[in-house]
Amino acid sequence: MPYRICKMIEVENGHLLSKHPDKCRFPHGHTRKVELVFEADTLDSHEMVFDFKLVKRMVDDFLETYDHALCMNTEDPKFDFFKEAYGDRIIGFEGLDPTTEVMAKTIYDHTSNQLQRFINEPDPEYPVRAEVRVKHIRVWETTSSWAEYGD
Repeated sequence: MPYRICKMIEVENGHLLSKHPDKCRFPHGHTRKVELVFEADTLDSHEMVFDFKLVKRMVDDFLETYDHALCMNTEDPKFDFFKEAYGDRIIGFEGLDPTTEVMAKTIYDHTSNQLQRFINEPDPEYPVRAEVRVKHIRVWETTSSWAEYGD
């Protein structure tokens, strides 16, 4: 049975869903909680899956780009208008509505790539073993609704 660790990070983030038939097609925001769950079959020499400090190093800069930003489908007719007006605070999703499900997969992909980087280029103080894997990423949209990507 594997050991698991979870780090939760909050992000204030907005999106609009161009394909949505109701109110979600308008810009709106959420206080999102992102749960990052990692697992390993054994513990390291410090009796850890790995140190929580590394989770923040893996994702903080990436998630910071989402903080107080608006996520949009690049095919939305207003995408260019918003991008010109707000620059890097508009995050484009190529041909996809940035649903919470899509955001969970995007964060999962980034986190998996970063984990592999830390495995291949170990931090001398906080190494990560090759057996560590991302179990899943869960993104809370509200206090009662979440989407998850992963195992």
